[in-house]
Amino acid sequence: MADKSSQQYLYAVARIRSKELSLFSKQTLDTLLSAASYDECLRLLHDRGWGSGESGQNAEDILTAERNKTWDLMAELVEDVSVFDVFLYANDYHNLKAAIKLAYTGDDPDRMYIHHGSVPVETIRQAVSERNYELLPEAMRGAAEEAYTTLFQTGNGQLCDIIIDRAALVAIAEAGKASKNPIIERYAELTVVAADLKTAVRCAKTGKNREFILRALAPCATLDLEQLAEATLLGVDAIIGYLASTPYADASGALQESPSAFERWCDNVIMEMIRPEKYHPFTLGPLAAYILAREAEIKSVRILLSGKLNHLSENAIRERLREMYV
Repeated sequence: MADKSSQQYLYAVARIRSKELSLFSKQTLDTLLSAASYDECLRLLHDRGWGSGESGQNAEDILTAERNKTWDLMAELVEDVSVFDVFLYANDYHNLKAAIKLAYTGDDPDRMYIHHGSVPVETIRQAVSERNYELLPEAMRGAAEEAYTTLFQTGNGQLCDIIIDRAALVAIAEAGKASKNPIIERYAELTVVAADLKTAVRCAKTGKNREFILRALAPCATLDLEQLAEATLLGVDAIIGYLASTPYADASGALQESPSAFERWCDNVIMEMIRPEKYHPFTLGPLAAYILAREAEIKSVRILLSGKLNHLSENAIRERLREMYV
């Protein structure tokens, strides 16, 4: 007999099944893609119920409203939404970075923050402005203090970024391990791998030294950072050669093409990974899969709208779109 937790997920998954029916398919994206203009795309999204229903919403308003709908639904379905915090850590550390840099410049526009994280934006702002890092989750405190001190003492924004970006990846990796859930563990691992490989390529192209490279890379289970750093010192071709000895050999072509092509490859691998979760109704897997499916959907719509706004061709936009969950 299923326990209380399993019964909770069974009900939640039943709700998710009905929500999955409204997820965008490839055909839906094709319809948006064939729209004559950016404004027509916005109208089509509005007709499909995207946004808050208010008139005059721009693309960012619509996408923010859709993300809010996802998390409001999760708050309805599970008693403790912190089980999904791993999906929000990137936002938290983006906000930490923004707060520190804005403290340095003396400016603090609200538009620089992402108002959907596991830590309220105001808490991060207060912690940085007062240098009271105890207000932050324990995992953020050391990085916050180090990044703040580094930026204010050296003015080196890149080093500030590295400290915070790496701390975000470490937090994601640790949350993945602690979750004991295969889909969240795999998501966390792929997130760190993707970031490390993109960092390695950037370091190779800009001629960074070994100390800088190792400081920027975050530990993960499926990459040997010492070998990756050695390859990075030799150049992009060596990084691609190193990939052949890892589970990510199939990514070589995408990595050679461009960082954005590699990011798309990673997103598509995650999509392939989460599809089987539909068949695990007694776990949080289908709910995690739905969150990731919605994120992929929102990302593709953002790419599509940006392409329309900048008058890119349909083929140029299509090449950037992610695979859909349905």
